[in-house]
Amino acid sequence: MSPDKRPVPEDWLGPLDGVSLLCLAGGGGQQGPVLAALGANVTVYDFSSNQLSLDRMAAETYGLEIDTVQGDIRDLSCFPDESFDLVVHPASNMFVNDILPVWAECYRVLRANGRLLATSMNPIAFAFGRDQLDITDTPTLQYSVPYSDLEALEPEELRIKIQNCEILEYGHSLEDIIGGQLRCGFLLKGFQEACWGEAHGVKADKKFPQYLITCSVKPAS
Repeated sequence: MSPDKRPVPEDWLGPLDGVSLLCLAGGGGQQGPVLAALGANVTVYDFSSNQLSLDRMAAETYGLEIDTVQGDIRDLSCFPDESFDLVVHPASNMFVNDILPVWAECYRVLRANGRLLATSMNPIAFAFGRDQLDITDTPTLQYSVPYSDLEALEPEELRIKIQNCEILEYGHSLEDIIGGQLRCGFLLKGFQEACWGEAHGVKADKKFPQYLITCSVKPAS
């Protein structure tokens, strides 16, 4: 599902029974258990041990089989080439400074004709400032894209964010989000925009979609 509850086209996922699926940076007990309940053989890969513990908890509660692996999404070396039929990547690449290694690794671990479903933040959201979008109906442009908390925040803001153990955020260009997948060898099958949804009170939903969703295919040689 896209963040505003509008379903992605059915053929993006396809039948999941027996499909080897990597839920990439998708810890938290949300996507992984749902996909496993639909019949997929799910591996959840996430940097956070706390998030992965929620997947294990959900699996135990609902009697599901889910593998959990901790690691950095830019390095999937723990998985052999052509390990998966499908990679589902929620909106979490905003937490790494470079997404090109993510796409390259996804391409490597997918089998021929395998699919990558990836959700990314709209770069425009970072150009306006994500905090500003939550509090005003008339946001103004503030930052350049690609965006990095390390470069955009004032020193004191950055210090407080690091002191509070908050995750640093990065906004990627369309060239890297879409063009990066194409350069790795993927073929773009589908594209969809989505808003966060009124339940979250994001005023910017009235201005532009907050998310970009791509469905890409690794072609057979």
